[in-house]
Amino acid sequence: MGTPIVVSAPGKVLIAGGYLVLDPAYSGLVVSTSSRFYTVIRAETSTTSRICVRSPQFTNATWDYNVSSVAAQVTVEPSPENASKNKFVHLALQKTITLAVEVKGASSVKDILSKGTDIAIVGGNDFYSQRAQLEARNLPRTLESLSKLTPFAYTGVELANVHKTGLGSSAALITSLVSALLVYLQVIPESSLTEGDNQGRRLAHNLAQYVHCFAQGKVGSGFDVAAAVFGSHLYTRFQASVIQPLMDDQVVPLFPVISPSNSEWNYNIGDFKLPPLTRMMLADVDAGSDTPSLVGKVLKWRQESRDTANALWTTLDSLNQELAKTLLQLSELYSRNEKAYIDVVTHAASLSASEWSTLTMSKDPVISAFVKVRNTTESIRGKMREMGTLCDVPIEPIEQTKLLDACVSLPGVIGGGVPGAGGYDAIWLLVFDPPGSSEELPSERVGGLWQSYTELDVSPLLASESMAKGARIEKLADIAGLKEAVGSA
Repeated sequence: MGTPIVVSAPGKVLIAGGYLVLDPAYSGLVVSTSSRFYTVIRAETSTTSRICVRSPQFTNATWDYNVSSVAAQVTVEPSPENASKNKFVHLALQKTITLAVEVKGASSVKDILSKGTDIAIVGGNDFYSQRAQLEARNLPRTLESLSKLTPFAYTGVELANVHKTGLGSSAALITSLVSALLVYLQVIPESSLTEGDNQGRRLAHNLAQYVHCFAQGKVGSGFDVAAAVFGSHLYTRFQASVIQPLMDDQVVPLFPVISPSNSEWNYNIGDFKLPPLTRMMLADVDAGSDTPSLVGKVLKWRQESRDTANALWTTLDSLNQELAKTLLQLSELYSRNEKAYIDVVTHAASLSASEWSTLTMSKDPVISAFVKVRNTTESIRGKMREMGTLCDVPIEPIEQTKLLDACVSLPGVIGGGVPGAGGYDAIWLLVFDPPGSSEELPSERVGGLWQSYTELDVSPLLASESMAKGARIEKLADIAGLKEAVGSA
């Protein structure tokens, strides 16, 4: 077998814009995570054009597909011997191959697939709860304990029974698989996933959006796929109508709809990253919430109380835009005067937010901007709670409010909230991360609080913001534990 094609795609955290991101009139602030999904594709040397897809982190997670061709069509059908079905994988294979046939021709695609194909897919440990792994090793739920676990740890359960943490596993999986297949089938060059925004990356985005929507049976906002493709950004969604003919399963050519040159793909990816010397912290809160039912109730309330809802959403949108603007401003301030910025972060990291405004440097633009971030995140939380009360949905339940209030009162914590649609399943925090500090770091204070917290079952995640932009080509040997996790066909 030759050199494998390896493509990774990150998870996501929507730190502002929950619910609003469903409407193209508003935007969401999405941060891509250091936790990634990896797809490894190898050509086999068999005499059949079988495709074998493996997910070695789970039991009964091998799916064989038979490739057949009639005239100018190439189809992929699950083997009847498969122990389980995987709709997401099957649709990703079929739709990507269909697109490849339209772009490259059936003979080219059949030739590439003729010797058989092995595909292994694994996700970083943060996509799944590691409580059982830690308990089995008698380890406390700390960042240090998590760092000791084997990368891409075996879960011991079937895929359908795994406890997810809300980082967008299905979007990251689909994006890594679709992007890797597009490269493998020579529809896009590898450079599409080593460079920034380009036509190849946008083709991967559009196809991944369609496959993800089709597999879920609905057209969502798409911010999770966009984060997997482009990384952290300010996201404005595409109109659902662009893929409606394909969602209705009409017999229409795929490429004209999916093509980046189709102007109906009117999503927008705005520049965004978290400020230097800060760290996003995430925790999985094991109480559970059903995102689709939360979204359904909020949208029903918006329809029935349009004037009230629109006024609240306009206010929230203004706050979300202010948060994005201020966070970006901090990056500019760092580039203008690195030393002054570091001095502020180092000093403020040991103080609670209530003490920031009393600093002698309180008129300093850096501390002023951080105070604005703090106040804006608190205002967003308040408005999200107000929306939850109006539509009787636990967007930030009282238990989460108590936990977040305890966290944001700690020295060195800038702000936080419940990501995405909210509910009981996660929180995010932004903390100072000063360089070379000999004192207790804000992240360590937060970790101590989470470990001792008793009112909710809190487990940290290792993930932070990904500095790499979205989906990318990888080398198998460069990713710790990946070669061992995917094994050989």
